[in-house]
Amino acid sequence: MSVQTTKRRLSPASIEALKGERPIVSLTAYTTPIARLLDPHVDFLLVGDSLGMVLYGLDTTVGVTLDMMIAHGQAVMRGSERACVVIDLPFGSYQESKEQAFRTSARILKETGCSAVKLEGGAEMAETVDFLVSRGIPVLGHVGLMPQLVNTTGGYRSVGRNEKEVAKIRRDAKAIDDAGAFAIVVEGTVEPVAREITATLRCPTIGIGASPACDGQILVSDDMLGIFNDFKPRFVKHFAELAPAISKAVEAYANEVKARTFPGIEHTFQVKR
Repeated sequence: MSVQTTKRRLSPASIEALKGERPIVSLTAYTTPIARLLDPHVDFLLVGDSLGMVLYGLDTTVGVTLDMMIAHGQAVMRGSERACVVIDLPFGSYQESKEQAFRTSARILKETGCSAVKLEGGAEMAETVDFLVSRGIPVLGHVGLMPQLVNTTGGYRSVGRNEKEVAKIRRDAKAIDDAGAFAIVVEGTVEPVAREITATLRCPTIGIGASPACDGQILVSDDMLGIFNDFKPRFVKHFAELAPAISKAVEAYANEVKARTFPGIEHTFQVKR
């Protein structure tokens, strides 16, 4: 008698349980091939609405649609088998009411098979987070710099530089933690504040431009790989420089096509006689 075993994905609960055990590793993913490459090395993959800027050339994430998130979520699920997959709720798909947020989240989970959703917001979104979690939808929170609010906050800038901002971040993080989020992304927050809230929250913090003391870290994969070079935030480290390598490869291809050295006869199909 043979016993078939299937690999089980990491769950939101298993991510939450890593607090105090070891740092949590995360990257964004938007496509099947990239998901396959990242999957063995990370704890969770975030299908972030950053895809609007990275893949579609948008100036902000505000123009990203729910259909876009679902399509890319499906692609990442096809390319991964181990990592917990979390999908961003795009701007306008959840802020109106907790009921709207549930409908959006339920559709994402049903149509992609992912494990959780992520939403931006602090105390004002705590009721929504509680509503989702109590109805079976795990939520990854997001406080500090919130890209979906770029039109009202005056652009992308670090936060926590005055007492008013510090008080808001503390309040927001605690509210989302108390509401039941399994983890919270802390973005663009001055280091001492990110370190402080990491020590006080029940759930793990996932830093991006925050603190080495956060319970985990996340970067946009295209930033980390040196592919997206429109701008480089202070908190990004290029672990590779793939953009020049890609450009050089395309240049070599173009030169060979023009010189008629590619394709060679070995790259063609012949009729066997």
